[in-house]
Amino acid sequence: MSNRPGFLNFSLKRILHNEQSLLDQARIKLLYYGLIFVMVSMLLLLASVNYRSQPAIVISSTVLLISVAGMFKYLTYKPDWATISHGMLIIGTLINLENVFITLQDVNMITVQIVTLIVLFSFYMLGHKWGIFYSLANLLPVLSFFVLQYETSYIINFKPEKIEQSTVIICVFANFLLTIYLISHFYHAFVMSMRQLRNVGDEQSQLNNKLEMAMHKAEKSSHAKSEFLSTMSHEIRTPLNAVIGMTNLLLMNQPRQDQKENLDILKFSASNLLSIVNDVLDFNKIESGKVSFESIRINLPELLNNICGGFTLKAEEKGLLFKLDIDSRLRNKVFFGDPTRITQIIFNLVSNAIKFTQQGNVWVRATCIEDRHNTSTVLFSVKDTGIGIAPNNLEAIFEPFAQENITVTRQYGGTGLGLAIVKRLLELQGLQLNVNSKPGVGSEFSFQMQFDVSTEVAEPVETPNPVPDANDLSHLQVLIAEDNMVNVMLMKKLLSKWKIVPTIAENGALAVQKLQYGNFDIVLMDLQMPVMDGFEAAREIRKLADPKKSGTPIIALTASALFDIQEQVYASGMNNYVSKPFKPEDLFEKMQNLVSVAS
Repeated sequence: MSNRPGFLNFSLKRILHNEQSLLDQARIKLLYYGLIFVMVSMLLLLASVNYRSQPAIVISSTVLLISVAGMFKYLTYKPDWATISHGMLIIGTLINLENVFITLQDVNMITVQIVTLIVLFSFYMLGHKWGIFYSLANLLPVLSFFVLQYETSYIINFKPEKIEQSTVIICVFANFLLTIYLISHFYHAFVMSMRQLRNVGDEQSQLNNKLEMAMHKAEKSSHAKSEFLSTMSHEIRTPLNAVIGMTNLLLMNQPRQDQKENLDILKFSASNLLSIVNDVLDFNKIESGKVSFESIRINLPELLNNICGGFTLKAEEKGLLFKLDIDSRLRNKVFFGDPTRITQIIFNLVSNAIKFTQQGNVWVRATCIEDRHNTSTVLFSVKDTGIGIAPNNLEAIFEPFAQENITVTRQYGGTGLGLAIVKRLLELQGLQLNVNSKPGVGSEFSFQMQFDVSTEVAEPVETPNPVPDANDLSHLQVLIAEDNMVNVMLMKKLLSKWKIVPTIAENGALAVQKLQYGNFDIVLMDLQMPVMDGFEAAREIRKLADPKKSGTPIIALTASALFDIQEQVYASGMNNYVSKPFKPEDLFEKMQNLVSVAS
């Protein structure tokens, strides 16, 4: 109700409003008209009994009239129907019992009508609990009076008054009218409530249908977004594959120092663009709830050295002191965790620390804060002496596509997804990222992670030679299914480093045909091709009658970023996959492993 009615209000419309339920409005209307009717009845009754000189009835009727008038005024000022109902029932009960035990010392038709009215009124107005209470408060004393009158001839030191016929007529007539009005009023309210309930049900059904349609549209939109990101990813990553691949090939040809510097810049720029694309795709994957976490054996110190090793040169270029500090208790242990997600988290934190630090230091620490027989809790910390973060911006930096302010974005660049990805990856594991930062002093990001620990001792793993021996795969017969001529040229140049002369098939159908009539040790299969895509081609190869040909190892080469690409690859019968752009040593290792298993 927007405007509260004044004390002098007597209008029903002023105390009704849309916020009240249909039942509450019916209760208020019943009280409003019912109190008016009771006041008129009391005036008629007072005129009758006063004329007959019946002082006890005059007093009780006057008290009732004054009480009803007061409650009517209270109702028109503040429509507190529950309080007024309690007041009416208490007064009605007291007057009823006073008439039975003192004034009349008898139970007559009027008494029965009053009890009936109280029972109906209490249930309709206040519900089951209070209905039982007020019903028993009236019925039990009346029944007790019957027993006393029957057993002991109830007598008190007060002469009962006799009610004249005219008074009886007024009371009976008024009680009947009140009873009829009460029942008809609530019957009407019940019918209206049922209609309203049916209308609400119909509206709810319509809303459910609209909600279902909206959810369907949202699912289609989400699917379309994923497809769009996948398509855009493929279109961006395909030329990037050529740029990075050609750059790697040129770097493998021992270029002059000035050429190497230019190639390093080219590779860095392409890798930076790839990192931005991957950030967007990773965040979309996280937001879609399609992230799974592995639990595989990892050598934590070695993993941290590999992550931070690539940042040493970048820190030196900016004149920063970069230091990695690993707790000695973490060495020579076999941990179980997800190296990909740990790498993603630490990489983003260190990358940010170096980006936003112009001078000073960047520290990366891994400290064992709890070491048990089968578990270890490690505190990871990345601290810098960079620009820091204002306290009122600490929440904003974790929002996707957001940085501390527009000045930071313009000066330092970036997508603003790094910290959002870190925070959500940790939250999905039930972990919390803590931030301690002061503007102009620096920032420290830290989190705790618990690992299962094996009782075995970790063996140091030798770092593989980034440039594989060119003669290792020279004996292989390789079939490449690829429709993009730039990628074909790139693959030919790359495989020539390993003394491999591949056979090319421009689509999946030709790949199946060439494999059926030729002998190949391995197939490198692009997934998006005309005529027949890589998935269908792999399924057709697995159906070949010759078991040697149908069992040929297949590696998928894809620039796609669909969330379920790995499942689709394995479901179609392929053995492994490499995402474009890829590192030559990754492809070399997977080819070597699959061929050695097949042989």
